Amino acid sequence: ISFITIDLLKELKQIIPYDPDHLPNEIKIIEAFSKQYPDIIQFACFDTAFHNTMPDVAKLLPIPVRYRSKGVKRYGFHGLSYSYLMHEIENKDGKATAQGRIILAHLGNGASMAAVKNGKSIETSMGFTPSSGLIMSTRCGDIDPGVAWYMMESERLTPRQFNSVINHESGLLAVSEISSDIQDLISLQESDSKSANAVDLFCYQAKKYIGSLSAVLGGLDTLVFSGGIGEHIPEIRSRICNGLQYLGIYLNENKNNNNEAKISADNSRVLIRVIHTDEEYMIAKTVCLELSITSIYKVF
Repeated sequence: ISFITIDLLKELKQIIPYDPDHLPNEIKIIEAFSKQYPDIIQFACFDTAFHNTMPDVAKLLPIPVRYRSKGVKRYGFHGLSYSYLMHEIENKDGKATAQGRIILAHLGNGASMAAVKNGKSIETSMGFTPSSGLIMSTRCGDIDPGVAWYMMESERLTPRQFNSVINHESGLLAVSEISSDIQDLISLQESDSKSANAVDLFCYQAKKYIGSLSAVLGGLDTLVFSGGIGEHIPEIRSRICNGLQYLGIYLNENKNNNNEAKISADNSRVLIRVIHTDEEYMIAKTVCLELSITSIYKVF
C-alpha cells in the first residue's frame, strides 16, 4: 500500500502498457478525486504485492536482459483476494493450517491460482499481466508465443488490436463461440459440443495447474475454491477434483453440491474449502492499518 503522490501517479502512467485494460481508468478516477477533493488522502493497494515473496526463479522470464531491466517479469495478480483468503483460513482452521502447503484457486471471470507455503506466495499462474495463466471468460491465458506472432502477422494486427483479441475475444467466449459465462455453457454442454469443449478446457487447465503447483509446494495440505465460479458452481469443483485422488484430494459430493464451507471427504488428506473472497474488505483493512500506523508516527 502507498500514499498516492504526484510521483507515484507518474510511475503508474509509465507502466500503463503492463495493464492497459485496468490502469488508465484507475488513473482517471484518482485524478478526478484529486481535482474534486484535493485535501483527501488517497491510497493505492497493489494487487501484485502478495506475490513479492515469490523466489527469484519464479519471477524470471527467459527473455533478453534488456527487457528485464525495464521491469518485464512475472508479478502475479489477485493478491488482495489471496490475502483475504489466507486471513480466513487462519480464522477458520488455525495458524498451523495457514502455515501449511496451500493452493488458492480464485476462479471467476478472471481466474488464477497461487501456491502458498509458510504463509507466503511461492508461485502463481498469472505472470507479467492478468492475461496469462488459466483460460478465463474472455482472456486467453497462456498461449504459444508463435501463435501470438501468427495472429499478428496473418491479420496485420496492431499491438492494441492484439491486446483486444486476447483480453476481450478469447477464453471461454472464443472456444464456445456463444458465451463467456460458464453457467451458460454448462446449461448448453449436453446439446452443444463447443460449449462442452469450453467447460472441459477450463476444468482441464485448472486441474493441470493444481498438479504443477502441488509439485512446487512439495505436496498439498489445503485447497481453497473462491471467486464467482469457485464459490458457486459445484459441478466445476467436482470436475476439477476428479482424478486428483493421487494428491489426497477427495470430495464429499453432498457437501459440495450444497455449497458448504468445507467440502472434503472424511478420508481426504487435503482439506478442501469454499471461501467467499472479499477484496474490498482487504483494501479497507489495509488502509485503516496504514492510517493508524501513520497516526502513531505523527504522535511520536
